[in-house]
Amino acid sequence: MQAFMGFLATLCCAIFTGAAIYVNAVEHPARMSCGIKAALSEWAPSYKRATVMQASLAVLGFVFSVVAWFAGAKIWVLIAGILLVLVVPFTLIAIMPTNNRLLALNAEKDADEAKILLNRWNKLHMVRSALSLAALIIFLLHALNKYYT
Repeated sequence: MQAFMGFLATLCCAIFTGAAIYVNAVEHPARMSCGIKAALSEWAPSYKRATVMQASLAVLGFVFSVVAWFAGAKIWVLIAGILLVLVVPFTLIAIMPTNNRLLALNAEKDADEAKILLNRWNKLHMVRSALSLAALIIFLLHALNKYYT
């Protein structure tokens, strides 16, 4: 059970990390290249869809890591799970005010503010990408250490 829960935690983290990095490296630059009005129009539905997926992956990855740890996994599995789930309070505390302001904007009237907020949002989202990448590295190092020892 420990190995399976560790695998599921790592899988959730890997999917989260891949999606988060994709958003920063590909999706957000592409949306911004289409002009601010289009970027703001695309950001809202993208954000709403991603919220469900990413929150679920972060929470499930954490839960799986806790179960793996209770089943005998090393503390590093728990630490990785904690890093992964930290994206949730970070999102609620640091990113949510920007999200709410973006959702309230009118693309026609608020283009200047939208550009500033979209750029801020991308920088804040990079923290989520970095936290999940750090967690993934720990999960993978733990798995490699377990495999090779």
